[in-house]
Amino acid sequence: MKRHNFSAGPCVLPKKVILKASEALLDFDNGLSLIEISHRSKPFVDVMEKARALALELLGIEGKGYKALFLQGGASTQFLMVALNLLEKRAGYLNTGTWSDKAIKEAKIYDDIYEVASSKNANFNYIPKGYDVPSDYDYFHCTSNNTIFGTQMKSFPKVDIPMVCDMSSDIFSRTLDFSQFDLIYAGAQKNMGPAGTTLVVIKEDILGKVSRKIPSMMDYKVHLSKGSMFNTPPVFAVYTSMLTMQWLKDLGGIKAIEKENEKKAILMYSEIDLNPLFKGYAAKEDRSKMNATFTLENENLKETFESMVAAEGINGIYGHRSVGGYRASMYNALTLDSVKVLVEIMSELESKA
Repeated sequence: MKRHNFSAGPCVLPKKVILKASEALLDFDNGLSLIEISHRSKPFVDVMEKARALALELLGIEGKGYKALFLQGGASTQFLMVALNLLEKRAGYLNTGTWSDKAIKEAKIYDDIYEVASSKNANFNYIPKGYDVPSDYDYFHCTSNNTIFGTQMKSFPKVDIPMVCDMSSDIFSRTLDFSQFDLIYAGAQKNMGPAGTTLVVIKEDILGKVSRKIPSMMDYKVHLSKGSMFNTPPVFAVYTSMLTMQWLKDLGGIKAIEKENEKKAILMYSEIDLNPLFKGYAAKEDRSKMNATFTLENENLKETFESMVAAEGINGIYGHRSVGGYRASMYNALTLDSVKVLVEIMSELESKA
């Protein structure tokens, strides 16, 4: 039975990427496995350099003062690293969900953190608008897509200070002017590869402006000087991410995948809106194209619906405990056919009700 993986992360990856990565586990370099060779050997150094270059190329910011890093510790470590490297006096955060809430908590360890706006009052079912970002802040931090609540920023404020963005769950999924951001970070396990590495894209000229001493392992400048090789990198996660970025480039890049993601989102949300058995969670104007959150209006049909879902090989659609209901994560590698299968089940349930 074909499986349809709507998991929010770790998530679906392209089949050809999984096959290529599995081959490398057995034989990557003349009979040696990818995970047993030296990370400083030329074959893997080439992988790291290609991965870093592909990230900048796909985002359209190569030659614009940016460098890419593949680090460890997940996006959660970046909550701390951003503050350590950029926060001198005060910073502004847009609070749109669980992960931005955690980022604020970590940054508050060091200095003054201000919420420029928050949607916590409505359990984060919308993106705040019409807020001001003071120009005397050290930086502004936002989260582009909120996996748990199914919201996504459709536009970003014009600011006169560095803008930092957590793009963990929608990196490489839509066209943006990525040069408006001074630092982007994203855990690999949503749209790039397996858990274990985090992409950090940083404009070098924003560094070196804080007075505190930064531990070497938490210092972006140290990692940049060592080409993401300051300590042993997670070779399998980096390699698989490199393969996924090459897969995306071969498809035609972000513009090409955005068209597919648009088709999936339109199909999914159309069914949610037209089918009286279901109700969307997020405000319509802020709906995420990556994570569709919705509830079943008639709890008496819950067992029937979930049995139908299981029978068709659908995986990972249960909502987070903060929201409940269901969540269909439609990352880059999820096919339109998989969305069609889920939508057909939802439609069939309506006919049975």
